[in-house]
Amino acid sequence: MDCTINWLPDSGMAFLAETGSGHLIAMDGAPDGGGRNLAPRPMETVLAGTGGCTAYDVVLILKRGRLDVTGCQVKLTSERSPVDPKVFTKIHMHFVVTGRQLTETAVQRAVQMSHEKYCSASIMLAKTAEITTSFELLSA
Repeated sequence: MDCTINWLPDSGMAFLAETGSGHLIAMDGAPDGGGRNLAPRPMETVLAGTGGCTAYDVVLILKRGRLDVTGCQVKLTSERSPVDPKVFTKIHMHFVVTGRQLTETAVQRAVQMSHEKYCSASIMLAKTAEITTSFELLSA
């Protein structure tokens, strides 16, 4: 896996990432740091990527179990260290999973499997952050 980051000097503190799969991700800084607030902060993209990683796992685990999952939302909240390096110290992930005839046991198992075995991002961030999860189940 690779990625190239290019600073866009005319925009202040904006950067454009090109992923190895050929996709672009824009990032920018806050105005107090020289940015113009035109895109997510780099650390926001880390948090978003972690949410995407675990949501992907949960949906895939449920689908492989032949369950009728029709929606999955993950709401992440976090805290960071007040001093450099400002690593994540706490991350809470609240899953809202929608489907037909899904059980709490199946959803809980999928979330647990993601965080204990499959989600590289959350497992990596767990080295510095206390990661907690919760979920709610909605009928489609």
